[in-house]
Amino acid sequence: MKREERKKPIPLREVLPKEHAAGSERARLSEKLRPANLSRETRFLGVDVGSVTTKIVLTDRCGHIVYEDYIRNEGGPIWAMQEGFRRLAEGGWTDGIRFVGTTGSGRLLAKVIIGADVVKNEISSHAKAASFLFPDIGTLIDIGGQDSKIVFFRDGYPVGFNMNTVCAAGTGSFLDHQAARLGIPIEEFGDWALRSRTPARIAGRCGVFAESDLIHKQQMGYRKEDLIAGLCAALAANYITNVARGQKIRPKVVFQGGVAANAGIRKALEEKLGLPITVPPHFKVMGAWGAALLARERALEEPSRQTAFRGVSRIALSSAQSRGFECSDCANSCEIQEIIVDDRVVARWGSKCGKWEDLGRRSPLAMEEASLPHTRQGRRRYAGHILPESR
Repeated sequence: MKREERKKPIPLREVLPKEHAAGSERARLSEKLRPANLSRETRFLGVDVGSVTTKIVLTDRCGHIVYEDYIRNEGGPIWAMQEGFRRLAEGGWTDGIRFVGTTGSGRLLAKVIIGADVVKNEISSHAKAASFLFPDIGTLIDIGGQDSKIVFFRDGYPVGFNMNTVCAAGTGSFLDHQAARLGIPIEEFGDWALRSRTPARIAGRCGVFAESDLIHKQQMGYRKEDLIAGLCAALAANYITNVARGQKIRPKVVFQGGVAANAGIRKALEEKLGLPITVPPHFKVMGAWGAALLARERALEEPSRQTAFRGVSRIALSSAQSRGFECSDCANSCEIQEIIVDDRVVARWGSKCGKWEDLGRRSPLAMEEASLPHTRQGRRRYAGHILPESR
């Protein structure tokens, strides 16, 4: 009995916002959310900050994508966000943004850097974009940089989900690592798998075992395409076992996330499921698109509400950084991380007692900085305070 209970997908009552309500309530809400009161120049912005990449989507007033960007977080998520907004500014996409939504594992960081109006988890955002594009969706497969998700739909509405637990086998970062080790560009990884006629048998239940098995068979002289095809098949089986967990996969099956670009994984999933899989045209940025759609709904629900968005040019040109310190005031020894934008502390995380949530409280870093000698020309600012000038 207990084993069966663990197989049940997590219900979405507390995960999805009210815009996913089913039945007559959803119909009532859909009737209310019409773009008639929005000007033609109105746009909505969605930002998805993940573990490996940052995605940015701009939609028109009806929710259709007019701009998208996909940036690897090689310089860190703050750098990636600012780089994305620099590109927005260079493209002239600076005006008409009504509301902004953020999602992804870095959604709270994105909120304070950008000034978001809506902050939603990845499940809500991906489900929103998928159901917007495919009203008849039955199952959503999403494989990103570090995690894998599956969302179950009934009559077009999400009703439950599962995620991978501790194993990252089959995610984007794992595939990136294997492609680099085999000397193949990740963009060509799936095409190599399709060339295989005799896929190798690779252990896929664990990322460590999969890599070990791959290396062993590579040393035995297996061809690259057979190794890659075998790896794709093993990872597809891992996904169905550890993420889907025996739940019924209903068509239409939609596959999104960065790994959806891998034709080998897609073919392996189709063979395991016995169902065709649809990859949407904007598969890389569906989370950001969903965040933009949720921001759009918030704007239509609350037309008089003012946006918290800081503006494209201001975000692109601002100074933003993170820094941390350890609080030694008690035995908890909390690791505090603070976010500084234009010399002001705009957020702190990690305080168990809540003391450091008071942004007016000076951190040890600020106290140390205040004790340094300053000159009139080198006046320094920190946490919104102008430190005294040297006389």
